[in-house]
Amino acid sequence: MKGIEFPIYKTKMKNDPGFDLSDPEERLEYFDFKAGKDIEDIKEFLKNNTFVVYLLGKKSAGKGTYSKMIADVLGKENVEHFSVGDMIRGVDKELKDDKKRKELIEFLEENYRGWIEIEEVIARLEGRSTESLLPTPLILTLIKREIAKRGRKVLFIDGFPRNMDQISYSLFFRDLIGYREDVDIFALLDVPENVIDERIKYRRICPECNTSRNLKLFPTSKVEYDKKEDEFHLLCDNPDCDEVRMVRKEGDEKGIEPLRERLDLDEKLIKQAFQLHGIPKVLVRNSIPVKKAEKCVADYEITPEYGYSWNEDKKEVEIKEVPWTVKDDEGVESYSLLAPPAVASFLGQLADILRSS
Repeated sequence: MKGIEFPIYKTKMKNDPGFDLSDPEERLEYFDFKAGKDIEDIKEFLKNNTFVVYLLGKKSAGKGTYSKMIADVLGKENVEHFSVGDMIRGVDKELKDDKKRKELIEFLEENYRGWIEIEEVIARLEGRSTESLLPTPLILTLIKREIAKRGRKVLFIDGFPRNMDQISYSLFFRDLIGYREDVDIFALLDVPENVIDERIKYRRICPECNTSRNLKLFPTSKVEYDKKEDEFHLLCDNPDCDEVRMVRKEGDEKGIEPLRERLDLDEKLIKQAFQLHGIPKVLVRNSIPVKKAEKCVADYEITPEYGYSWNEDKKEVEIKEVPWTVKDDEGVESYSLLAPPAVASFLGQLADILRSS
């Protein structure tokens, strides 16, 4: 990202046996090999403490994917990935149910403080578009309501702050939600826009657990061929799911351009957060210049491009990998990294922050 120097985190190690990063069990072995001491120290910290992480990155930067992987490593009983966008979509559904609508209005009447009357708040919720932001006091109230359901856990908050004035709210947000003694951290994620474009176009989501993967760039360990449709589909390999077929989100086929205004705002938010004093930051980059890759990362940590074909004789899907390079935002020929090495960098920096807290 122009204007911020995101460090290159070296994950290449001697005696690396290599891992299949699409396999959930081997991913855990990978994290133990690459970041075992960091993970132990974080888990030791969690015996008596929790922390809050504000995830700041452009759309499709990997916020949900990174959070879910960290939850797998640290224990799902300890970590919650909290998407403000998912929360608002849940509120949309509540408003269509008479009982839940009544309960929501009662909660807002007891807890909401703001310049807009409750009736207008509900009207804005029902009439909102995906391009418009809801009032910050309303967002804060709904977040407090959602967090109350989750108990005292590590929180990875995705989608807050979403505009410039919410940056200042986030500095005091842990006090509002009762995390007065917690470490709070900004995690800034840097991903070239060319990578985001491909991630959007080929993204697939599990309709049950919301795990996000990519048909072209980061498949699951299981792929099926639909002969009638002549299409290949990812099957969710989360142990809690029963090989559910992953689906495309509406509008993803258009790629990055419909999101230009939002992407520009996201970049401003990241740069604003980077300038803040008094709050620790994790800086995670998803790409690495081709010229530096050999010394810093293993080949299997670099994102390949996946292609699929159906072997009629064997009745199975065959997967082919070819090298995939992109231009980063400064025009440098780069490799995109798979999510696990970015998460290893995340864990290393997080452990350093907690050790010194």
